[in-house]
Amino acid sequence: MSAPAQDRGWREALATYTHPRVVQLLFLGFSAGLPFLLVFSTLSAWLREFGISRTAIGFISWIGITYSFKFVWSPVVDRVPLPLLSRWLGRRRAWMLLAQAGIAAGLLGMSFCDPRLELWWLVVLALVVAFSSATQDIALDAFRIEATGESLQGATAATYQLGYRIAVLAAGAGALYIAEFFSWPTAYRTMAALGLVGIATTFMISEPERRSGIGTIELEGKVAAFAAGLGAMPDWARQTLIFIYGAIVCPFVDFFARYGWMAVVLLLFIGLFRLSDIAMGVMANPFYIDMGFSLSQIANVSKIYGFVMSILGALLGGALVFRMSAARLLAPAVFLIAASNLTFAWLAWIGQPDTLVLTVAISIDNLAGGMSGSIFIAFLSGLTNTAYTATQYALFTSIMTLPGKLMGGSSGWIVDRLQADFSATHKFGGYAIFFVYTALLGLPALVLAFVVRRRFEKETPPS
Repeated sequence: MSAPAQDRGWREALATYTHPRVVQLLFLGFSAGLPFLLVFSTLSAWLREFGISRTAIGFISWIGITYSFKFVWSPVVDRVPLPLLSRWLGRRRAWMLLAQAGIAAGLLGMSFCDPRLELWWLVVLALVVAFSSATQDIALDAFRIEATGESLQGATAATYQLGYRIAVLAAGAGALYIAEFFSWPTAYRTMAALGLVGIATTFMISEPERRSGIGTIELEGKVAAFAAGLGAMPDWARQTLIFIYGAIVCPFVDFFARYGWMAVVLLLFIGLFRLSDIAMGVMANPFYIDMGFSLSQIANVSKIYGFVMSILGALLGGALVFRMSAARLLAPAVFLIAASNLTFAWLAWIGQPDTLVLTVAISIDNLAGGMSGSIFIAFLSGLTNTAYTATQYALFTSIMTLPGKLMGGSSGWIVDRLQADFSATHKFGGYAIFFVYTALLGLPALVLAFVVRRRFEKETPPS
């Protein structure tokens, strides 16, 4: 029997990072992180450099809403085998490979588009990348949770984030460097080539075993009972109804049956957790460019240095989860995410491209983001039932990003209006007010974090 989380030493906590499954998540995290900025902030920098308006950039960021609706097709990824691929690779790896191929092809297609002449095609291909990336997330998150036990969830969350952040560095700083010294098409072709990392890893790893608890077995038994009561009907109709009941109804019934009324509070908290962070993210690169920072400066400070700070935060968060519990760390994580936005308000108020102030802002923002990411991933992983991992985790991560993405789409319009009202008195006053506004968006999640903590501490037996 393993020691309680609070009794585990730092040496034992750090040793978890050498576990083979934990190491594998480093490369899979890279595969998951590579597409995100390429259809989000890196794409916004490309569009802004080519003269696309902030309002249009904000609306185009709604491409990211694709990630927020992945729960719609997650039951298919969770239950439907792919012809030939599933028999060859297994259920999780087959879907991962298909999605990774879609990401690489979409990025390659984007590299042949000129935003000034073919903006429509660029958006369509970005949607292909986003849809493929969201599909990969469904299968990959299920793989991560099923491949390790509860004691390793913090470590796998940390190495997953490490790989994710390395990919973000490549898709952020790497793409900006290549764009400045070569061209944007070359940058996106290079990113498409990096998609081979995920494809190679998927071939090399093994498929995890599927685990089912007693409660799950009982619930699955209801599927058989449901099928027996359908009566005479065509086989295709019978199989369709069985699939809907077993793959869609059961996962949601299971979640609400386990948590009761608290399930609603949990879903609300999940949706608000990263609201302040996501709502401001789409305007970060346009803000840097408008202030006068070069692409190299943005890459050096916000991407490369920010990467280092986010990794430190991710590893610290993973170790803290191992020693304590994710639920106890939720409130500090929410506070740090929201408060870090105020550092960008400070930079905007200074009104000059001050590299030192940008470094301080990036330090606080990325350290907080990395730590809170490990904490939240571990917390969400603990909420899932391993029989319905893909569907339930996809629901959680979809809800996590949806409010922020919806509000982020209007962020360009908000900044344009604020800049029009305040630029006469302060050049970047509109940006400063915008960042304060995004920080305040974190207050509801902070309140709910204390409610969630009390609920989970009641369930934890004393050591």
